[in-house]
Amino acid sequence: MPKPSSQFVCQSCGTVHGKWAGRCDACGQWNALVEEAISHNAGSSNSRHKKGRGMELVDLTATSIDPPRMVSGVKEFDRVTGGGLVTGSALLVGGDPGIGKSTLLLQITGKLAEQGRKAVYISGEESTGQVQRRARRLGLADNPVALAAETSLGAVLDGLKANKPDVVIIDSIQTLWTDQLGAAPGTVAQVRACAQELTRFAKRTGACVILVGHVTKDGQIAGPRVVEHMVDAVLYFEGEKSHQFRILRAHKNRFGPTNEIGVFEMGEDGLAEVPNPSSLFLNERGDASSGSSVFAGLEGTRPVLTEIQALVAPAAFGTPRRAVVGWDSGRLAMVLAVLEARCGISFAGKDVYLNVAGGFRINEPAADLAVAAAIASSVFDIALPHDAVVFGEISLSGDVRPVTRSEERMKEARKLGFGRAITAFLKGKNSQALSQILPIIRIKTLPDLISRVETSANGSGASDSHEETAWAA
Repeated sequence: MPKPSSQFVCQSCGTVHGKWAGRCDACGQWNALVEEAISHNAGSSNSRHKKGRGMELVDLTATSIDPPRMVSGVKEFDRVTGGGLVTGSALLVGGDPGIGKSTLLLQITGKLAEQGRKAVYISGEESTGQVQRRARRLGLADNPVALAAETSLGAVLDGLKANKPDVVIIDSIQTLWTDQLGAAPGTVAQVRACAQELTRFAKRTGACVILVGHVTKDGQIAGPRVVEHMVDAVLYFEGEKSHQFRILRAHKNRFGPTNEIGVFEMGEDGLAEVPNPSSLFLNERGDASSGSSVFAGLEGTRPVLTEIQALVAPAAFGTPRRAVVGWDSGRLAMVLAVLEARCGISFAGKDVYLNVAGGFRINEPAADLAVAAAIASSVFDIALPHDAVVFGEISLSGDVRPVTRSEERMKEARKLGFGRAITAFLKGKNSQALSQILPIIRIKTLPDLISRVETSANGSGASDSHEETAWAA
């Protein structure tokens, strides 16, 4: 029986199917299967196995030298990569269209070129003239960055071998194609093959290769997941186009910490670093108002303070809405259930809206208490203390649990002028040490928080001392 000459590969997840179907069985994506030719030479039984040079084995106790790094001079980028670009590494940078990926990488190559590094920027989406115009707008026209507009992988590799660069930017990996495959550019087979060849080039020559990847409507980097496994680091460039700041986040890093972030502000002259993102997220915060709390969070090794806004209003329709921006909707449902079951606050017939100010996204459970405080503040229409930060994890029983690295959160809050912290009940020497940083309003259970908000609401308009009694440390 003759072997099949083609196969159908899902362009969303990379699953191989023997025949065409309208829907991928693995990921459920419709109209994503594309036919690709199969090469039988590699698996032929007649092919001879050439004797290799073998492999060298070493002990775990053997000493190794840390790989050298190239510090770009952009501190926020160097923070995310773990201290700079590692020679011989491959990075994948993804982000929404127009978010500023090309601008950021062009600024980084310009900085490296100023230091005498040989930087090459290869664009498969724009002409060299377009890149040059962007460089002039960013003030990088005089920087010795080599430019090229090419989509053929063979031509790219030949040019890189001849120039021997230190840093290579490929913008983007979806535009490259190799004539070794019959598939169209951007397909799973082409992306996988081109990424593998460029990663091999980086390991062999010691150059740092940065690949730009498109993202799907779900926010994931398009193409097969195997590309993310090939590279040494995966960075996401996030942000809302309606806001001026952008966040570079590390999702994978073999040479540094993960979940580290770098914050940039988009302006007319490109991306500017934000050394203190907490001040950026809170600079437009007005006077004390109900439904608002300040959360002291952590992103990687960096403490970040953000404002959480909540609004509880009567539902205009039969089914109440639960709208969330910047937080997990499932986590909000859990907090609302605990408030209803343990604190007696009914949300039947009420819409609940939750927003993290500035378009920032929070991923850690330490924001539970700040969310509950903002919701309670909106329910009772009473403002929380304006000089307080809130953090703590809520259990299903209604208990408030302490979170890790509270000291760093409180030091960041004190640096920005906050006078107290609303957090979990702590005991022992750790509690005494934290009290030296900021006075702590200790919350043991969620009903304790609600009782303080109610006491403050009942005494509103009477005197400031009544409110201070409700929020006594």
